[in-house]
Amino acid sequence: MKTKSLSKRNYSYTNMIEYCRVCKQDFFQEPLLRLEDMPKGAQHLPETSLLANEKGVVLEVYQCSKCGLVQLNNEPVPYYKEVIRASAFSQEMKEFRIKQFDEFVRKYSLANKKVIEIGAGQGEYLSLMKNAGTDAYGTEYSEESAKQCLKENLKVSRIYLDSEEDKIEDAPFDAFFILNFFEHIPDPNSALKAVYNNLSEDGIGLIEVPNFDMILRNNLFAEFIGDHLFYFTKETLSSTLERNGFEIIECNEIWHDYIISAVVRKRKKIDISRFKNHRTKITREIKEYVSRFGSHNVAVYGAGHQALAIISLTNIKNDIKYVVDDAPFKQGRYTPATHVPIVSPEKLITEPVEAIMIMAASYSDEVANKIQQKFNNNMNVAILRDYGLEFV
Repeated sequence: MKTKSLSKRNYSYTNMIEYCRVCKQDFFQEPLLRLEDMPKGAQHLPETSLLANEKGVVLEVYQCSKCGLVQLNNEPVPYYKEVIRASAFSQEMKEFRIKQFDEFVRKYSLANKKVIEIGAGQGEYLSLMKNAGTDAYGTEYSEESAKQCLKENLKVSRIYLDSEEDKIEDAPFDAFFILNFFEHIPDPNSALKAVYNNLSEDGIGLIEVPNFDMILRNNLFAEFIGDHLFYFTKETLSSTLERNGFEIIECNEIWHDYIISAVVRKRKKIDISRFKNHRTKITREIKEYVSRFGSHNVAVYGAGHQALAIISLTNIKNDIKYVVDDAPFKQGRYTPATHVPIVSPEKLITEPVEAIMIMAASYSDEVANKIQQKFNNNMNVAILRDYGLEFV
């Protein structure tokens, strides 16, 4: 990632990001905000002996000119890989999470299923998810926090996901959750792709971040801190998740509107295996139709992309006499790959055929009417519909 180094008004700047960490496009040229003498981090709490040399920093808030995501351009705080939760001391939050996790497990049938928290801290939420009836696992980079999880009989791997190739012990998992940690991760694409690759095919997830929509509504100018590299709205959170292989099931504001909570599903590859059976059916019908009239006694009407593909895929290039098309710029040329001559409609008069298959998609009925009015009424006509040949 392109970076720069500079110094402004005695504040040290290194590794300043010049473009969006998610979509890699340029920021708008000027920052939205430039905040001076700011805390170095939410967990940077100096002791008395450090006060003489302790200084604030400058935070610059930028917006991506393409995807719209608001973010800081500074490097992450030194402890960004670790989860540190002051909310663990809130009884109200604990009660909220218990109810939330119970509903999540019930709604998505996760009882006894393997779930994983990315950034488990000391297991504050992981223990609640375990108590909700799941087979709960976690990842945590901090050695001290990971040891605390193990003391609480929680299953935690000491790993930080910064590459899509990262493998988590005991994967694949049926669900994951990232709770107010995603906004700290400097490479969200790699982290999400790693999560995606460690999920089962039907894997779902719960991702929560501070709510920038609410921050904007309420003019909360003090919500910026070096720990939070990203400031997600519903729109930019959804687009980031979708960019990395997830479909949004629901996305809501929760916890007094301070949090955006998104439930996602791992995007699956579309199943088009049924295309094979349908191709076999259409091919059989066309072959049977052509065989009724003998070689080179059948024409195709239409040189659009569907007709060109059908001629190739059904392998009838040696069975049809020519392809008729109304567009003068196509006439006198040949079908690509199959090399059947393309002719004008007048050819049906000068060199008639016994049968014609209309492959003109939404124009097929118009073509059929034209043939009946202008050409040999004894000519057998069939229209290729999406379900097969229809005889006129």
